[in-house]
Amino acid sequence: MENIQQDSTLIGINQIGLKSTRLEQTDNQDPCLGQKELQESVLNKHLCTGCGACAGLCPYLIIYNDQTIMLHPCDLKQGRCYAFCPRTPTDYDAARKRLFDEKDLTPELGAVRGFYIARARYKQNRKKAQHGGTVSALMSLALQEGIIDTAIVSEGEENFLHHGIAVNDPTDIKKRGKSKFIVSPTVAEFNRTAAGNAQKIGIVATPCQAQALAKMRMKPIPTKESNIDKLNLVIGLFCGWALSWRRFTDILQNMTTLEAITGMDIPPGTKTLEIYTSDGILSLPVDAINSCIREACNYCIDSTAEFSDISVGSARLPASWDETRTWNQVIARSKRGQELIDLARSKGVLEFRKVTEGCFEELKKAAVEKKKVALSRLMQKSGSPEELIYLDSHDPVVKAIMG
Repeated sequence: MENIQQDSTLIGINQIGLKSTRLEQTDNQDPCLGQKELQESVLNKHLCTGCGACAGLCPYLIIYNDQTIMLHPCDLKQGRCYAFCPRTPTDYDAARKRLFDEKDLTPELGAVRGFYIARARYKQNRKKAQHGGTVSALMSLALQEGIIDTAIVSEGEENFLHHGIAVNDPTDIKKRGKSKFIVSPTVAEFNRTAAGNAQKIGIVATPCQAQALAKMRMKPIPTKESNIDKLNLVIGLFCGWALSWRRFTDILQNMTTLEAITGMDIPPGTKTLEIYTSDGILSLPVDAINSCIREACNYCIDSTAEFSDISVGSARLPASWDETRTWNQVIARSKRGQELIDLARSKGVLEFRKVTEGCFEELKKAAVEKKKVALSRLMQKSGSPEELIYLDSHDPVVKAIMG
């Protein structure tokens, strides 16, 4: 059965006897936290994810060559740059309950309304995308149906750098479906686009970017602007880590020209990074790129973009890699996300196959392992099991995973 909303293996937060008090929107935001504190507690401690949430809000913060740069000191005592950062403290439990139906919440994967194995129906669309092309198909459909009027996706540019781009034509989305494991500061493009004429924005986001958008939706700082209200759809990407642009390109430039690289992937169980180029496929042991992983990724507990409407990752199937790579695992999280998946099914935009026995359990297991490792590293970094830097040790999800 493809939709396993009623699967008895889902562990609801309310079922594990852990309660938390929902905070008001401003309870978790000290009114004297701004650019200076962001520099001290995030940038200087190598916790910046490169999500771009702090950029595009004022002229003093920019993303340059894969780094967040402060051009000039800011004297605001209460800054959106600090408030929106996914690595500053927040009440994620309140965000979960604000954005999702509580009965759908699980400590392993966040909200789960349905779980599917799916892919874009048309083969030519899958060829241009990472794995099954589900993300491109869903975002294109949202544009076509007027669910959104603008889509924000990632685009590569000169020297292998990436950035967010706003598009209005569904065909433009399908041109930008490949992954190259480099962070794209997509939320910065959302900030820029939302300040313009767009009214209904959809965005493809990594887990940390989806966290930032969730914090923005909580409106921790009252402002005249309501740009976050223009956010209509978040499609999240499964993510284990991202790579530092500078360190990774140093390795790649010894193997091929950056302009020749068309995509990358890690076949399951191989521990090998496949690099697709115009001249063929190059292979690199995953161990060789461990030193390129962004330090901030070591402290992330979210591998499945839990604060999205829909989350999409590569499938894990008992089949050959050539077959498996054409499918995606898909989690419907919100009512809007479920409705879009149902619409994609009814219009024949996506095709589905039966969920393989054990597939969902494997995903939960991997997600829990990611959380455990990250929590351990956070405790090591802070020196205390009660100090988890940006997480609350009393959060019901944290408590469930820790014990």
